Amino acid sequence: MNPVVSAVIPVFNERESLEELERELSAALARLGVPAETVWVDDGSSDGSFALLKDFASRPGHRALRLAKNYGQTAALAAGIAEARGEWIVTLDADGQNDPEDIPRLFAAAAAGTDVVSGWRRDRRDAFFSRILPSRAANWIISAVTGVRLHDFGCTLKVYRAQLLKSADLYGEMHRFLPAILAYAGAKVTEMPVNHRPRLKGSSKYGIARTFKVVLDLLTVKFMGDFITKPIYLFGGISFAMLAASSLMAGYTLYNKLHNGVFVKDQPLFLVAIFFALVAVQFAFMGLMAEVLIRTYHSANRRPPWAVAEKAGS
Repeated sequence: MNPVVSAVIPVFNERESLEELERELSAALARLGVPAETVWVDDGSSDGSFALLKDFASRPGHRALRLAKNYGQTAALAAGIAEARGEWIVTLDADGQNDPEDIPRLFAAAAAGTDVVSGWRRDRRDAFFSRILPSRAANWIISAVTGVRLHDFGCTLKVYRAQLLKSADLYGEMHRFLPAILAYAGAKVTEMPVNHRPRLKGSSKYGIARTFKVVLDLLTVKFMGDFITKPIYLFGGISFAMLAASSLMAGYTLYNKLHNGVFVKDQPLFLVAIFFALVAVQFAFMGLMAEVLIRTYHSANRRPPWAVAEKAGS
């Protein structure tokens, strides 16, 4: 019997937390009342995590993947999502800070007619200045840019409709933007408060530098969401704006020449107008080139940016 729910857990050097997490997760999935499976993805751990995951995979309802090296959380999630067989996919971290007890509530909300139910760590148990404050700033920026209003994009504990999630392309560190990416595709997204527990074992793999990566990735998400099928609208819009500014500056230069007797050579603004006009032409050609690249992108055969070294479990 195919599972209805698949739990996908990326693992990177979290051996100390895995046994307790497996017990809690198995109990939470059993309370759903539907067939469920757990897909563990070892993202190149060096602490022997996969040996424990192989032991889990010898039990019913568990499978394990070992990636060839550490590709990052997004690639590990993508590998697990590709392997998942359920109609719904639950994702959560392996460090024990996400509480599996919240899964039945999130799944019930999703089954009631929502495509994505995102966890909100309202009472977050992390350091304020190094983790919480940068996260709040990043969440505000992401909400403002994408129009998807969530308090906590970074919470891994989420429930997704598998059909939509499997259609999303995940590269780089895009996993935190999944609600926005799926909302661009028409998904209904909601948010629910979840319990967040302090880390008791292991060490965090993230720091304050992640905030800068979030901002850079956000530019990609915004472009892919709004302009992936029509990049000429973005580059052409910039081109027209710069051409209009160039025309205004050139017109002001001409006005000064005719009415005030100021020679063009004495007006640096005319050089700025020429520069803006040249850049406008460049942006127009960039838009045309982007149109060609987008068509190549959609027609090319794409391969996943990870390699599975080993699988365990039926």
